[in-house]
Amino acid sequence: MSHKNNKFALLTAATGLALATTAAAQAATLEDTRAQGVVQCGVSDGLPGFSSPNDQGEWQGIDVDVCRAVAAAVFGDSEAVRYVPLNAVERFTALQSGEVDVLSRNTTWTTTRDTTLGLNFTGVTFYDGIGFLVNKDLGLSSAKELDGAAICVQAGTTTELNVADYFRANGMQFDPIVFDTSEQTVGGFQAGRCDVLTSDTSQLAALRIQLENPDSAVVLPEVISKEPLGPVVRQGDDQWFNIVKWSLFAMLNAEEMGISSDNVDDMLSSDNPDIARLLGQDGNYGEAMGLEADWAYNIISQVGNYGQVFDRNVGMDSPLQIERGINELWTNGGIHYAPPVR
Repeated sequence: MSHKNNKFALLTAATGLALATTAAAQAATLEDTRAQGVVQCGVSDGLPGFSSPNDQGEWQGIDVDVCRAVAAAVFGDSEAVRYVPLNAVERFTALQSGEVDVLSRNTTWTTTRDTTLGLNFTGVTFYDGIGFLVNKDLGLSSAKELDGAAICVQAGTTTELNVADYFRANGMQFDPIVFDTSEQTVGGFQAGRCDVLTSDTSQLAALRIQLENPDSAVVLPEVISKEPLGPVVRQGDDQWFNIVKWSLFAMLNAEEMGISSDNVDDMLSSDNPDIARLLGQDGNYGEAMGLEADWAYNIISQVGNYGQVFDRNVGMDSPLQIERGINELWTNGGIHYAPPVR
């Protein structure tokens, strides 16, 4: 055999090994999840509206509903989830080590996190940005008045760097008071350890209602960063990546098509081909992901569409009462947009 043929044989063997390795990796998480009978979902250690237990100990929130959607797609049962509370420092290690199958925990999609940790972000569940919560008695109306302030911030978050960048860019100084958890952060603010609490604006709304007197604090108007929040999975498992990604897309597409948990059964007989494909009445678009044809129907019927998830957890039907804003669908002036099922 010539040297050229040797090179071709080696290349072919290496390619075959890579493809075999990739194929094995692709099936791993789905098979493991089915074997254990639940989706192991990493969530926050308690952030109302996103992931926190209610008075009965049942987990609720946007991030929780993402996990429920994945479970509905995989098992046909949205309750087949084991929730693993994680703080900001330990969340990525828990996913990398396999302690959880998906991280759905108000986590910002950034270059470093997407390219250096061996992880993949699967989409955006909530478009957010960093803001500042201050005591109303201080009489502040702008973040530009915070020079020299003591600021409570949670460790291991993008907030630390973004706040430092903002203050440096505006020629201001601040004293960071760092805590490990969001509960400790709001506790420090309430105890007077700091003048300001900083986090994503959605989190500020959630943390504000935990104060003894929520009306004693106000959120300043400035939003100083882009914080696209979304679920995360391990790299090297395209099948699982697709399942988590399309579980979110199914809820977004359902809202755009006017399908909800209330009318999804009626929609099974729809003449609209897009609806028929989404609900598994025309073709099996779950097959390539290792799912049944009714994967999206199970998500919508048991969890709801994205609008339902938003409204009951953080929107006007929730204590947070956050307006949709840019989290509206693209058809309603927002920036949420899901690829089609076809």
